[in-house]
Amino acid sequence: MIIYTHPACLLHDPGPEHPERPARLEVVLEALRGQHGDADWREAPIVKLGDLRRVHDDALVHEVLEADVTGYRMLDPDTVMCPASRASALRAAVAGVAAVDAAMSGEDRAAFCAVRPPGHHAETRKAMGFCFCNSIAVGAMHAIAEHGIERVAILDFDVHHGNGTEEIFKNDERVMLLSLFQHPFFPYCGDTPIGNNPNIVNTPLKSGTKGEEVREVVADLWRYKLEEFQPQIIFISAGFDGHLEDDMGNFGLVDADYKWITERIVKWAQTLCDGRIVSVLEGGYELSPLSRSVAVHVQALVDA
Repeated sequence: MIIYTHPACLLHDPGPEHPERPARLEVVLEALRGQHGDADWREAPIVKLGDLRRVHDDALVHEVLEADVTGYRMLDPDTVMCPASRASALRAAVAGVAAVDAAMSGEDRAAFCAVRPPGHHAETRKAMGFCFCNSIAVGAMHAIAEHGIERVAILDFDVHHGNGTEEIFKNDERVMLLSLFQHPFFPYCGDTPIGNNPNIVNTPLKSGTKGEEVREVVADLWRYKLEEFQPQIIFISAGFDGHLEDDMGNFGLVDADYKWITERIVKWAQTLCDGRIVSVLEGGYELSPLSRSVAVHVQALVDA
């Protein structure tokens, strides 16, 4: 099991009242080092601009990674840059790329990327929703461009819809996106299809959804779609803000639900794609349930 992270991912600080704060990653790393200190820990390398430009246009790349920032700069009402944000984004965006290389070379079949800021809201031309670069999309396109992968599956169980991932792959049938999320809720989309990719399958769920309903979607719809698609690698947008104790959403998931979901994904990956899984941290803002949920998620990956 490989765990990717980097000290720079702790430097992005959007302000003392912002929920996407460095403490999120601090508690995740503390939990993982306590439980998996003997794992293969690696530093996320610095991103190559070519990797970013496969999914983002030049204007966004410049705005996020090349423009000088002094003080705080608002990209939207929720997405704030500070002088250190560039360094954080450079590492977070490419952790999945390194994980893909490791999985495809046979070094290890599964990897978890303990990085921030998150990524799944970032669109081709727009940073938003705490996200600067879409790390999952960058990793998926690297798998296609550099390893000849023809079918990539992205599974997103964050309480917020991964609108950026959908927008990037809306017309790319090489990529399947299975996304379950609270709706209506930020980013207030996902209920109506966009683009022409039949492999994007969104499942909007009402406020108050509990683990039993989510498990039903995963066990029935996700399993069927994955078996039909036959992915060669599976990515996970691992957001834990659907936890009952996290007030950033209104789902009722508990630690055991995240363990169960991950175990099912691992089982399918073993059958469909030789166990190749790249999981990237997305949301989760209440520190205790975040650290516990990541711990059971990674343990399920380790037990594969």
